[in-house]
Amino acid sequence: MAGITDLGVGIGWRSEIDLTVERLPGVDFVEVVAENLHGDVQRGHLPESVTLLLERGIPVLPHAVSLSLGGADPVDLTRVEHLGKVAEAVGAPMVSDHVCFVRAGGLDSGHLMPVPRTKDALDVLVANVKLAQQNLPVPLALENVAALLEWPDGELSEGQFLAELVERTDCWLLVDVANLYANARNIGTNPERFLDEIPLERLAYVHVAGGVDHGDVYHDTHAHAVLPEVLGVLDELCSRVCPPGVLLERDDNYPSDSEIASELAAIRAVVDAHRG
Repeated sequence: MAGITDLGVGIGWRSEIDLTVERLPGVDFVEVVAENLHGDVQRGHLPESVTLLLERGIPVLPHAVSLSLGGADPVDLTRVEHLGKVAEAVGAPMVSDHVCFVRAGGLDSGHLMPVPRTKDALDVLVANVKLAQQNLPVPLALENVAALLEWPDGELSEGQFLAELVERTDCWLLVDVANLYANARNIGTNPERFLDEIPLERLAYVHVAGGVDHGDVYHDTHAHAVLPEVLGVLDELCSRVCPPGVLLERDDNYPSDSEIASELAAIRAVVDAHRG
């Protein structure tokens, strides 16, 4: 995938912190939630801040949250088409969504629901991913999600599930190390086993985010500081592969510019520690 071999360290662009993103030093790329960009994006109806970043030569990658590629309902091609239009409008080399479902039986969960790790569910996911790929102008990367439960009768580990998905669809992977940490805390999975099992040569980039404890449950909130333990999972990943890019996500309870800059610096320090 030409053009994203070295994205660097980035941050998720949100309208609430648009000025912060513009003035933060060392932002190498940004990610926009495709569903948050409305109107005819191909006719220049982009947020002024996003246009400014593009004019500076900063790559902008569209990230979707609503394709529901792991669901049994038919893929909504209007959503896929919108994602493709956003990609073309910002000149993105790729787009992404999640290995999840968000709709079933006409109802919307409002949450990224984990997919049962069965062979039947994998067949459905593969078919939906292939359909989306056929209707997108650029390659598609798919992200592992945080889960508060495991579906019964799983036949594959999460790493095995994603490895087979990549083999059958030739998609890319967007690895969220905060989600790996959340799953280790909440359902007892092993991040190192996950990293052993996935094809790291298909890594597109990495997400890092914060969360908080609520009793015995860890919530991946994207509204709190990144824990040292999450940076530890990033360190484990970087010990195995040099990630093309690492991006900080923040979706609420936005801190000061200096706090965000410190988190970006901490991420860059982990990445740089493994560079030759």
